[in-house]
Amino acid sequence: MAEKNTQVANKEYNTGLNTYLKAYVPMIQKQIAEDGETFDDYSRYCVVAAMGEIISMVHNSGADPSTINPNNLNDILLSVARLKLNANAVPRECYFQIRNVNVAGKGQTPKWEKQVEFNIEGDGYDALTARYGRGVKKVYPFWAVREGDTFVPPKHRGLEVTPPEWEESGQGKVVRVVYPIEYTDGHIEYHVSERADVAKNLAAHINNNMQNETFGICADRYKATDKQKQEIAAKKREIMDKIRELGDVEAILSCEELKPYISPSWSEYQSQESMIIRKMRNNIMKKIPKDFGSAAVAHTYNMIDDGVYREVHEEIEANANKEEFIPAEPERIEEKPAPKTVADVTAGVKEKETLKAEKKQDVPSFMQMEDM
Repeated sequence: MAEKNTQVANKEYNTGLNTYLKAYVPMIQKQIAEDGETFDDYSRYCVVAAMGEIISMVHNSGADPSTINPNNLNDILLSVARLKLNANAVPRECYFQIRNVNVAGKGQTPKWEKQVEFNIEGDGYDALTARYGRGVKKVYPFWAVREGDTFVPPKHRGLEVTPPEWEESGQGKVVRVVYPIEYTDGHIEYHVSERADVAKNLAAHINNNMQNETFGICADRYKATDKQKQEIAAKKREIMDKIRELGDVEAILSCEELKPYISPSWSEYQSQESMIIRKMRNNIMKKIPKDFGSAAVAHTYNMIDDGVYREVHEEIEANANKEEFIPAEPERIEEKPAPKTVADVTAGVKEKETLKAEKKQDVPSFMQMEDM
């Protein structure tokens, strides 16, 4: 009986996936073409992989894919197609998560809708650097240098560079990551990131997790008085000062006062080291200059990149609440009318395209990329 139920569930999942692929893939292809870009076979593969990952994620959560905002889903798939990031790659190049987002304005009655968020994994930054890195010919596998290893850093004498030396021992924590990158003119650069620098990433993570924290001063930061806002801000400064005082990654992770604001991916033993290594890798790859050759692709990357995304959406975050999606508490969500058919999904995206066209008539051409 259990096997039969599994077969039925798999059939429903596959049917739903095919339905959404037939609805979205042609629209993504059309939008890519309108931007003057090429929707090649690999772009299509990445879109299919992303849709499969998203539908599977929603399906496993017990939610209905039709409750996801169709315009949000279209934007996610468009980003995947432009950047050509593969959700099926091992290790993954990108990942997705569901959020409940309050789309009501400040002071208005909360209005919740489910949205998908798209994020780049460590190997995704490798792929982007290899594909779009300015003058980059090849990105070699990174070196994970441990505490017990013998490592001699690269030496510079004018324009001459002596390559680093690395003798592996396999003992101790990873203390630095080294990426050898070959450029089109033949020279090789060795980009190094230290474990100590990850403290800044962890500080940013904690600061982001404290966004809605009120520390018991009030029940809701959106309803806080001016005095309460000042008290909350003072408490946040106190915590950030504590982080700066500790300085070391391990010291921050071990601090009992900070643990409530540290996510499991950072704090859990089985994932902590992988997270720190991933951040060291990202700290290198994000600094490599990139030439996307397309304003649309560059804009997409900038909106997804963690630091830029937070900066651009600072005002939005101040007026829209966001929390993890928990299917067990549907009563907290005020759903928008959700599309139940492919026709409804298509109509929703077409409406967005019409609004874009009308907006483009009212702004100079050089500003139209903001609609992407």
